[in-house]
Formats: sequence, C-alpha cells, structure tokens
Amino acid sequence: MSRHAENKHCPECGAEFQCLAHCGGNTCWCNELPRLPMPTQPDADCLCPACLRARIAQEAKRTTPPCS
Repeated sequence: MSRHAENKHCPECGAEFQCLAHCGGNTCWCNELPRLPMPTQPDADCLCPACLRARIAQEAKRTTPPCS
C-alpha cells in the first residue's frame, strides 16, 4: 500500500484533488463526510470534495421523507 497522496481528477467535474485513502488509517478528507452507497460501476472513482458534498446533499434529499 502506498503511503503517499494520490492526485486524481474528479469524474464529475474534472477538478484535480488529492486522495489520501492509501496513506494509512482513516486519513483521507472523505472519511469525515457521511458515507454513500458504493457505486456499482466497476470503473467508478473518487469524487472531488465539492462533487462528493453535492452528491451527499442530493442523496439526503432523496432519502428524507417529507414532513406530514
């Protein structure tokens, strides 16, 4: 396992960001955000912080029942 940050490009917006998931422990910035279901596409990759936060908000709206 690599102990270095990995530069990635977001598959949604193309922004460059660093993934720290391979640095050991729970050191990546994404570990502090709510979890989403894992993608089903075999070639899916990490999202940048902005796109991941947007996806989390979208998922929360989808799963939150309306007020009665």
